Amino acid sequence: MAWTVLVLAGILEIGWAIGLKYTDGFTRTWPTLWTVAAMIGSVWLLEIAMKSLPVGTAYSVWVGIG
Repeated sequence: MAWTVLVLAGILEIGWAIGLKYTDGFTRTWPTLWTVAAMIGSVWLLEIAMKSLPVGTAYSVWVGIG
């Protein structure tokens, strides 16, 4: 279960990294809201995954996916 959550966190990290392009410096409302939500969700899911997985492993996989 923790690995699935970690992969989802990585996918959200990809989403917010791409979303930054569409925010135009955080001046566009909807892309900004979606990007911030993806940022929060990604870190939150990473936190959940790290309850079961070692921190170094979880962070490395999260960054590697993103």
